[in-house]
Amino acid sequence: MHNASFLLKYKLHHFFFWLLLIGLWFMLRYEDYSTPVIAFRVTLIKVVDLAIMVYITNYLLIPKLLYRKKYFLFTVLFIVMIIASSVYKMNIIGHVTNNPLLLNLKGNLKDRLYDNVIPHFFLVIAGAAIKLMFDQLTLQKKIADMAKDKAEAELNFLKSQINPHFLFNSLNSVYFLIDKNNPEARQTLHKFSDMLRYQLYEANGERIPIEKEISYLKDYVDLQKLRKDENYQVQFNCASGVKGFSIEPLLLIPFVENAFKHISHKSGLENFVKLDMNRSNGIFEFTVENSKETGVHHTEQPGGIGLNNVKRRLELLYPGKHELGIEDNEENYKISLKLKI
Repeated sequence: MHNASFLLKYKLHHFFFWLLLIGLWFMLRYEDYSTPVIAFRVTLIKVVDLAIMVYITNYLLIPKLLYRKKYFLFTVLFIVMIIASSVYKMNIIGHVTNNPLLLNLKGNLKDRLYDNVIPHFFLVIAGAAIKLMFDQLTLQKKIADMAKDKAEAELNFLKSQINPHFLFNSLNSVYFLIDKNNPEARQTLHKFSDMLRYQLYEANGERIPIEKEISYLKDYVDLQKLRKDENYQVQFNCASGVKGFSIEPLLLIPFVENAFKHISHKSGLENFVKLDMNRSNGIFEFTVENSKETGVHHTEQPGGIGLNNVKRRLELLYPGKHELGIEDNEENYKISLKLKI
C-alpha cells in the first residue's frame, strides 16, 4: 500500500508506462531501420513527442478549454498542435536517419498524413479519453462523498433534535419564572429561544436569507457580551449593502465561535473580537478578528465545529466560489472569507 502511494505521488507509474511503450515500439519496428541504434533513437523521438502532446492535451487543453466549454478554441489548438508536432518530429527524424525527404514538406503529402498526422491524432485522442474517463470516475466519487456527507449531516441534525416542542415549552416556563423587574434576564432568554428556533426550524434548508443569518450572529454576539467584563471589547459591523441574497445556513457561526473561544484574557490590556461584513461587486466579505495569547488558553470549553470541518463544507458548498484567508500572529488571529453570491 505504501509503495502504491509512493508511485502515485511521484507519478512513477507514468514513467514505467512510457518506458514499456518505448520497449514495445522498438521491438515491433526496429527491423524497419538500418541499425538498432537508429531504430532506438527514432523510437525514443516518437514516444517522447507523443508523451508531450498527451500531457499538453490532458493537463492544459482539457482543463483550461474543454472543461470551460471553449470547444472551438480547444479544437483549433488541438489540430494545430498535432500538425506542428508532426512536422517538427519528421524534421528531427530526417536528421537522425539522414533522410532528406523528411526535411521539407514537398512531395508525398498523402503518405506523410497517413504515417504521422493521423496516427498522432488518434493516439493523442486515446490518451485524452483515458484522462476523461478517470476525471469522470473522480467526479462520481466526489458526488458520492458529497451525498454521504449530506446524509450524515442530516442524520446528526435529526439526532440533535431532542423534542424541540418540549424544549420551547420549558424555556417558556423559565421565562415566566423570571421576575418582571429583571428585563435583562428575560431578554437574554428570549434571544436564546430565537437562536434555538433558528437552528431547529429555519436552518435546515439549503439556503437562508443573509438577514436571518446576521440576526442569528447578532444574538450570539449579544449573549457573549453578557459573559465578558469591561476588559473585553466586541465590535459588530455590518454594511448596509449586506442584504438581498441567500447563504448556506450556519456557515459563519463557527468562525465567530472560534474567535470567542480563543480570545485573550489579558488584564489591563485590550481583549477584543471584531466582526465586519461587506458586499462589493458580487462578493460577500466576512472578517472575524480576535486578540490572542501565545499560551494555550480557551475562554470556553472545547467543542463545536472545527475549522477543518468548515473548510470542508466550503469546498463542498462553494467549489471555486470562495476564498478563505487566515492570518495568525503572536497577538491577533484573523479569518477572512469571500463568497461569490
